Amino acid sequence: MSTAVPAAPTTDAAGTDAVVARDVDTVTTARLLALDAVEAAGSGHPGTAIALAPVAELLFQKHLRHDPANPDWAGRDRFVLSCGHASILLYTQLFLTGYGLELDDLRSFRALDSLTPGHPEYGHTPGVETTTGPLGQGLATAVGMAMAMKHERASYDADAALGTSPFDRTVWVLASDGDIQEGISAEAAALAGHHRLDNLVVIYDDNDIQIEGSTTLSSSEDVAARFRAHGWEVDRVELAADGDVDVPALDAALAAPRTGRPRLVVLKSQIAWPAPNAVGTAASHGAPLGQAEAAAMREVLGVTTGPFEVADEVLAATRTALTRGAAQHAEWQQRFDAWSAAHPEAAAQLARAQSGLLPEGLEAALPTWQPGEALATRDASGKIIQALAEVMPELWGGSADLAEPNRTAIHGGGSFLPASPAGRNVHWGVREHAMAAAMNGITLVSGQRHFAGTFLVFSDYQRPAIRLASLMGLPVTYLWSHDSVALGSDGPTHQPIEHLAALRAMPGFSVVRPADAAETAAAWLAILQRRGPAGLVLARQPIEVAATPADVVAEGVRRGAYVVRDAAAPAALIVATGSEVSLALGAAEQLAADGVQVRVVSMPSREWFAEQDADYRAAVLPAELDVRVVVEAATSFGWHDVAGPHGRILSIDGFGLSAPAADALAARGMTVENVVATVREAIEARA
Repeated sequence: MSTAVPAAPTTDAAGTDAVVARDVDTVTTARLLALDAVEAAGSGHPGTAIALAPVAELLFQKHLRHDPANPDWAGRDRFVLSCGHASILLYTQLFLTGYGLELDDLRSFRALDSLTPGHPEYGHTPGVETTTGPLGQGLATAVGMAMAMKHERASYDADAALGTSPFDRTVWVLASDGDIQEGISAEAAALAGHHRLDNLVVIYDDNDIQIEGSTTLSSSEDVAARFRAHGWEVDRVELAADGDVDVPALDAALAAPRTGRPRLVVLKSQIAWPAPNAVGTAASHGAPLGQAEAAAMREVLGVTTGPFEVADEVLAATRTALTRGAAQHAEWQQRFDAWSAAHPEAAAQLARAQSGLLPEGLEAALPTWQPGEALATRDASGKIIQALAEVMPELWGGSADLAEPNRTAIHGGGSFLPASPAGRNVHWGVREHAMAAAMNGITLVSGQRHFAGTFLVFSDYQRPAIRLASLMGLPVTYLWSHDSVALGSDGPTHQPIEHLAALRAMPGFSVVRPADAAETAAAWLAILQRRGPAGLVLARQPIEVAATPADVVAEGVRRGAYVVRDAAAPAALIVATGSEVSLALGAAEQLAADGVQVRVVSMPSREWFAEQDADYRAAVLPAELDVRVVVEAATSFGWHDVAGPHGRILSIDGFGLSAPAADALAARGMTVENVVATVREAIEARA
C-alpha cells in the first residue's frame, strides 16, 4: 500500500524516540478502512472513526493490556467504546490487531448477520466488552467495571503492592459529546469520583460537532470543571499543529501516574480529519462521505490503492499486538498461578464464581417459614440475602438510598468505599440510572453476582440500562419493593401501575412477583440458577405464607405458574400474582363455603410460564376452564390472553391515591369481597 512519507519520529522529554512514533501507514490504513466500510454499507458514522484512528491505535498498540488471541482472558484491561455509533473504529482495530475479524467482516459492516453490526454488541463480536450505543451507557457501565475490579482485588489480593497483583486492571473509555451530555454521565462521574476509581481512564473526544451542528447550540458548560468537581483528575490535549490529534501529548496523558482519582482526558480533535471538505462538519457525523470526498481524502493522504486494500507490512506491524498480548498474558499467568498456590481456597471459590456455578448446599441454606406466618416479601428477601451472602462470597449489592425499605443490606458485609473496596454494600445514592448501568459493568467482570434495589415505580429511571442487560443476557438482579398501591400514603407518585406490564414487554427479561415468603425464597433460587436478568417485585405489607408444600412451591415458581388450590370440578379459575394470591385464596374459601368451587393459580412469572411446554401450560390453565378471573394490583394491559373471551380482569387501570395501605387497596378494588363478586359475575355471564 502506498502512503504519504512517514512522519518524523517524535521525541519524548528525554530526547529519545518515543514509543508513539509509528509508521503513519498503520493509522492511514485504519482511517481508510473506516472510510471504506461506511461507504460500502451506505450508512454509518465515519467522522469520528476517521479522526480518532490514531487514538484507537495508541490504545490497542500500547496502553490497553489485551491478548487478541484470547479475548476473554481474565487479566485483560477493558476498552469501552461509549460512543458506540463509531463502531467501525473498534472493528478496525479488532481486525488489525488479530481478534479474528477479517476484511470481509469490514466489507459487510452493518449488514444482516455480520460480525460488524451498526453498534457494538456484547457476545456477538470478539473483543466487544459491552453493548453500547445509547449514549452515556458505556461510560456508566465502565464505572461498574472499575468498581468490580476494585472490589475483586480487595477481596482476593488486598495486600499486594499496586501493579503486582493479577487483579490490577484498567478500564479505558472513549466518550463523545453526547455521552457527556446525557444525564447518566453526571450520576456515573459522581460515583467514580466518590469511590476514587483510579483504574478508570476516560478519553472525551471534544470535537465541537454533533448531528445538529456545533455543540455551542446546546452546551456551554466547562466539562473539565464539572469532572474536577466530581473528584476526577483532568488533563487536556490540544490539536497538533497540522490539525490532527496530538498523539504524543495524548500518550503522555494516558501514561501519567495514578493520583488516586479517575482520569478524564479532554481530547481536542477535528471530526473527519483529514478529509479535505468533510472535516469539521456535522454531515460527517452520521453519513457516508461520498465517493468524491473519499477520493479526495485518499489524494490528501497520498494513497493510490483501492478500498479495503491492506499492505502486508502494515498488517505485520499491527499484528505485533498478538505477540505482545501473549507475553502479557504469560506474565500475568505466572502471577495468577503464584497467587493461586498461596491462596488455594480463594482460588477455588473464584474459579467457581467465574464458571457460573452456584455453591453446593445453596438451596438448603435458604430460610423457611411456617404456613400462616405473616411477613412482607421484602422482609423475606432481606432474610434470604443474609443466607445467600453466607455461602456466596461473589454476591454483593446495594440500593438507591433505600437499603432499609428495600431490605438489601448484607449484615456485617461492610460498605464499599475507597477505604474498604471489599465491602459488600454499595451506597448508590439516589442515582437509579447509573446504578443500573454500573450493575451491568459489575456483572461483566469475573462472574460477580450483583443486586440492587429501589421502589418499583422508580424502575422507570433504570429502564435503558435494564434493556441493555436484557440484550446482553446478563445475570443482573433488580429488587423492586413497594410494588403496588399498598405503598399507601406516599400516594400516586410512588404507586406503580403500568410498570409490571412495561417490564414484561421487554424481551429477554424476567419479572418475578412472588406471593409470599416461601415463593420469594424459591424465586431467589430460580433467578440465581437461570443466570439471566430478572426483577424481583416485592410487597411492603405483611402476607401470610400459604399452606402449599415446599416442593410444590419450588417447582411451581421455577415454572412460572402453578396450582395452589384446586377442586374436583371447579366452576372458575382465578389467576393472581404477588400479594393478590392471598386475596384469591381468601375468595376461594368464601366461594367454597357457598358451594362454588374454584381453582387458584399463582403466576409469579409470566415469562417463565411461557417457556414451559404446551402440556404443562394446559394442565395449569385448561382450555375448557374458560371462566377466569385475573387479579393483579396493576394495569390490566397484557392479561387479556390469559383471561380469555369469557374472563374478567380485576386490575387498577388508573393511578393510585394517597391513603393508608388498606384504604388505598379497598378504594382500588383489591379486596376479597371484590374478587368473590367478580368471580360470580364471570360465572353468571358464562351460564
